[in-house]
Amino acid sequence: MSDRHISQQFETLAIHAGNTADPLTGAVVPPIYQVSTYKQDGVGGLRGGYEYSRSANPTRTALEENLAALEGGRRGLAFASGLAAEDCLLRTLLSPGDHVVIPNDAYGGTFRLFAKVVSRWGVEWSVADTSDLESVRAAITPKTKVIWVETPSNPLLGITDIAAVAQVARDAGARLVVDNTFATPYLQQPLALGADVVVHSLTKYMGGHSDVVGGALITGDQELGEELAYHQNAMGAVAGPFDSWLVLRGTKTLSVRMDRHSENAGRVADMLSRHARVTSVLYPGLPEHPGHEIAAKQMRAFGGMVSFRVAGGEEAAVEVCNRAKVFTLGESLGGVESLIEHPGRMTHASVAGSALEVPGDLVRVSVGIENIDDLLQDLQQALG
Repeated sequence: MSDRHISQQFETLAIHAGNTADPLTGAVVPPIYQVSTYKQDGVGGLRGGYEYSRSANPTRTALEENLAALEGGRRGLAFASGLAAEDCLLRTLLSPGDHVVIPNDAYGGTFRLFAKVVSRWGVEWSVADTSDLESVRAAITPKTKVIWVETPSNPLLGITDIAAVAQVARDAGARLVVDNTFATPYLQQPLALGADVVVHSLTKYMGGHSDVVGGALITGDQELGEELAYHQNAMGAVAGPFDSWLVLRGTKTLSVRMDRHSENAGRVADMLSRHARVTSVLYPGLPEHPGHEIAAKQMRAFGGMVSFRVAGGEEAAVEVCNRAKVFTLGESLGGVESLIEHPGRMTHASVAGSALEVPGDLVRVSVGIENIDDLLQDLQQALG
């Protein structure tokens, strides 16, 4: 029986999709196939289609089937990192002379990939506020092949109406790519809203335990899925079997973790919005957030990421980060432990001086699943 016939409910799919019991032993968890090559039954006689683990590996296959099911796609592909996934996607979709619309708020590594790597290949790009449809339309050129969206965005937690931008992309003959790392498929499913490809850093919420680096692409277009798979094999930045196994373990608890992340983040955002030293709180769950209504329409809950601006400028923001104790000072996000960072000097240093430069007084927190009272007390003491 296909995994897709077990159930279409997210929590059940997360545990069962791709997780077929081992046919030899009955093990309920797919084995880690730590292997590079496979015995063939005669020349060209492949067992299950496996010949070399860059091309396919059973543990990675299990993860890729799981990812496709969770995003409601037809093909999932797992990579060594989120940026490896993005690189494969761009080199599949684009040719020299093509144009991409990128958001004015995005992960610094994504911006660096466009500005310092892909642009040297002859691909042009322009920046748009993707929460503003007119801004997106104004950025499109006759050469636009891709519109890139992050929602919620990193680190300013902006919200883009995926369905509306999908229509703009279709009208322009372009593909819509949505980075769904902050939301995860539990909170938001961009393919169902009209996106062509979903991107994930599996390092974050999908893995969920700060112990693995990985990336993924998921699409509902079978032909595009085959093209991406060809380039994945040709370029070779695939997820290893142990990393695939760790992420597959992580997705099983994604729903319960995201419920707790979202609950805790809502409490944190509420406390920060009433703190005298905080000048602004950026969290789509707050009614005053400009994207709140759209987020409520296209998301199950509002996620575990909160950013806020501190009175006193950049040095004051840095001091808040340094004084935190339960919140660990560190880059990345989405683990069970809470993290705090200064985007301008850490994750988004690469966008300094560009249209994506972030405010110096900005602090970003990844709210974990610890006791909420401990988290609130820690931020209160860090703010002073």
